[in-house]
Amino acid sequence: MSEQKKQNFLQGTALLAMATVIVKLVGALYKVPLNAIIGEKGFGYFSTAYEIYNILLMISTAGLPVAMSRMISAASSLEHYGQVRQVYLTAKRIFLILGIAGSVLMTVFCRPLAAFWNQPDAWAAIGFLGPCVLLICIMSAYRGFFQGQSNMTPTSVSQVYEAMIRVVFGLGGAYLMLKKTGSLVYAAAGGIFGVTAGCIVAVIYLRIQFGKSNQILQQGGGEAKSGRQTMKELLVIAVPITLGSAGLQIINLFDTMIYMRRLTGALAWSSDAADTAKGIYNFCQTIFNLPCSLITPITISIIPTVTAALTRGNADGARHTEESAVRTMGLISLPCAVGLAVLAEPIIRLLAGNYGPESVATATPILAYLGIAVVFNSTVLLFNAIMQAHGDVTTPVVNMLIGGIVKVVVNYILVAIPSLNIIGAAIGTIVCYVTITVLDLIAMRRTVTTHPAVARNLIRPAAAAAIMGAATFFAEAVLRRVTNSNTIICLGALVIAVIVYAIFVLALQCITYEDCLLLPKGEKIAKILHIKHKT
Repeated sequence: MSEQKKQNFLQGTALLAMATVIVKLVGALYKVPLNAIIGEKGFGYFSTAYEIYNILLMISTAGLPVAMSRMISAASSLEHYGQVRQVYLTAKRIFLILGIAGSVLMTVFCRPLAAFWNQPDAWAAIGFLGPCVLLICIMSAYRGFFQGQSNMTPTSVSQVYEAMIRVVFGLGGAYLMLKKTGSLVYAAAGGIFGVTAGCIVAVIYLRIQFGKSNQILQQGGGEAKSGRQTMKELLVIAVPITLGSAGLQIINLFDTMIYMRRLTGALAWSSDAADTAKGIYNFCQTIFNLPCSLITPITISIIPTVTAALTRGNADGARHTEESAVRTMGLISLPCAVGLAVLAEPIIRLLAGNYGPESVATATPILAYLGIAVVFNSTVLLFNAIMQAHGDVTTPVVNMLIGGIVKVVVNYILVAIPSLNIIGAAIGTIVCYVTITVLDLIAMRRTVTTHPAVARNLIRPAAAAAIMGAATFFAEAVLRRVTNSNTIICLGALVIAVIVYAIFVLALQCITYEDCLLLPKGEKIAKILHIKHKT
């Protein structure tokens, strides 16, 4: 692979982040109108299919891409290109086996799965989503190959293609199925079909790019381990991550079953009322997932970069990358958290125009609490990636499982309180990620030898976000006095928030000169922003 196609940590993060923003904006053109087309109940069926799909996806792809990225990065940094080939071929075989098994399970057993999760009408959506497990596994093999060499371009572009196709086929499928059958069951399945169509296009694109960029697999030189030994090393890294991720997904699904039964049991809600509450909560989770998804590019980029630095014995380089990642994570997650908490109601009214007053009253506190959880979820994602890059794949798994169990217990208690009901699940999410964050901080003192300065790199972004939050609160209050338009109130307050945050990020010097140098034309960017090199 040519050097020109490799990117450093922040360049790779920037590419993936831009792709993520595009994907999420396009996704808003998918899920928000989809919610309007199929309603809260239909969106509940759609979400149930996604929840089951996610657990099978976690089993298939959670650990192997991380293992591929680490092992390919280490082999490439030592110029062991024969081992790079061995890692790719071995991982590809594993992906195919897991993908075929997952797709067959979802497609053939869609009705029993729907009944097991207490939403029998979600069976069609589950069945339509089944082929995606295999398609995602194929994509993961290609993406792991590229990411291990710090080439994030194919991953980024394929994500955009996938999202664009999903909108066209998903909204079209939902509308046509609803018009043809009048059934929310089939309308939700039509919406799901867009996901499958997007995956097919992404696989085709990645295969074409792989054909153009796989010269490294033809190179010889360096050590190459046997297929058996390579598989063993892959599984040693992948299995703990997979078990932890799948375990957390199972806990989340079990948690969903619990709060649904607490709503219908302890609070004596009807099934329709509980389904509606679940649809509202799932919609708020979709908004919550947006800022959290912007942290994933950081975790994808940091693992091969830190692994390569540690393989070469460059501890200072690894620590510099880790601290840059902490700053970047804080600069993204903190303002998002504050913004969601302060502007929860206007955001809900803007994005869920079909919600009545009762649904808005339910969704507002849910989104505000989930907004607070953004910071801790983002921190957990980054800490897990840092520990994995250092070879500790077990501790993050254990900590996530502990947090998941805490969430189940908290939700069981809080959802049964009439004044909280479904809002208790959002509070449980905060408690879950705070627990994991504390456990990760304790573990990193023991397992991460570079000892990155976390608090020092978060103080300034936190101060900028706090000032932004105060300005946003007052801006919303002023706008409410001069207009009754929620769109103007929400967008106007967001514009003020962005301007104030940008000003104080620069004023407090949250971005360093060294960070700028990691970006294309970094010196020019630093000069424009008046960021000076500290000697």
